[in-house]
Amino acid sequence: MAKLDLIGIVVKDMAASLAFYRQLGLEIPSAADTEPHVEVTLPTGFRIAWDTRELMESIYEEWPEPQGHRIGLAFLCDTPDDVDSFYHNLIEAGYQGFKPPWDAFWGQRYAVVCDPDGNLVDLFATL
Repeated sequence: MAKLDLIGIVVKDMAASLAFYRQLGLEIPSAADTEPHVEVTLPTGFRIAWDTRELMESIYEEWPEPQGHRIGLAFLCDTPDDVDSFYHNLIEAGYQGFKPPWDAFWGQRYAVVCDPDGNLVDLFATL
C-alpha cells in the first residue's frame, strides 16, 4: 500500500510563494527563499515541498507549462473568525482573493484565496 507523504508545488518565484505560505502559519526558514527545492514537515508528520520551474525543467526533458488550477489546498482554521482574519490579512498583504468568506451550506465558514502561482487555497472552520 502506498502512503501519501508529501504534496509538491511547482513555483515561478520561490520567495513569493514561501512568503504566502508563511502568512498561513507554516514555519519556513527565510534562508529557503533562494533554494530551488524546499521541504517542511508539518506537526502532523505530513510534508509539503516547493520546487522552482527551473528545477523541474532540469529534471524532465519536456516540462509542459501547467494549465488551469493544478492543485487545491485547504487550511483548517480554529474558528470561523480566523477564516475571516486569514482571508483579510492575505488580501491586505497583496494576495488575490478568489471567493470571500461565506457560511457554506455544509456547516463551515469558508473562503478561497490564490497563492502567487494561481493555486486555489481554501480556508475553513466549522460553524
